Amino acid sequence: MLTEVTATRYVTPLREGGSLPGIVEADDLGTYVMKFTGAGQGRKSLVAEVICGGLARRLGLRVPDLVAMWLDPVIGLGEPDQEVQQLLKASGGLNLGMDFLPGSLGFDPLAYAVDPLEAGRVVWFDALVGNVDRSWRNPNLLVWHGDLWLIDHGAALIWHHNWPGATTSAVRPYDASDHALAPFGPDLAAASAELKPRLTPEVIAAAVADVPDAWLADEPGFTGPDAVRDSYAAALVARSFGLPERITLGAPTPDRPSQAPGWLTGRLHRTTDGSAR
Repeated sequence: MLTEVTATRYVTPLREGGSLPGIVEADDLGTYVMKFTGAGQGRKSLVAEVICGGLARRLGLRVPDLVAMWLDPVIGLGEPDQEVQQLLKASGGLNLGMDFLPGSLGFDPLAYAVDPLEAGRVVWFDALVGNVDRSWRNPNLLVWHGDLWLIDHGAALIWHHNWPGATTSAVRPYDASDHALAPFGPDLAAASAELKPRLTPEVIAAAVADVPDAWLADEPGFTGPDAVRDSYAAALVARSFGLPERITLGAPTPDRPSQAPGWLTGRLHRTTDGSAR
């Protein structure tokens, strides 16, 4: 289960995200990016964050630590921005905190080289969870201390918005042509050989078990939180079979920016000190 902390101070909103997450401090003296149950995407986006984050971590990918964060709506009384104040008031109770990575930079393919194996791991993982939000338009990747970190998985696990179609979604192809790491020549075969043996039913069940009951309660068509967890696990197990064969790395869409001189590709690698060459 996620560690539980309590928000003690709202610092500032992060307006880059559509759900208006905010930087907050907590009673464990940590600083977090808080994602709110009262945001437009609702609690299912937080469920996706927890499951995807747990799977990524267990597969050896870098994701910020997650916590369950209690929020007292009174924390927003002094907030001058009415939109933020309304969001805080609507999000009393349990929300999601993501460890804040101070000094991290947004991923820029012109400045940071990714080797084919790492690119393949990320594409393989995104195909597993059906992540549609890691394109060149919005990479949702950070570079911190010279390493690549994955963030923002609220748009993944698309099938949980329509549980009757979950079985069909499990075998749906994944087009990675516009993926942020497509230009780096992702080695999907090597990534699959490494990650598939790690993706056991037990690992999937452990990631799903991290989701708080409060975010799974009252799901239509289910008898309770454990039944919802079972459905998440079953969909992910089904999704894992034959996954590489369903990933397409074709030509990017015409509106993609041109690959200007100096565009880094998988032929470039990072040195031991973290620089590109």
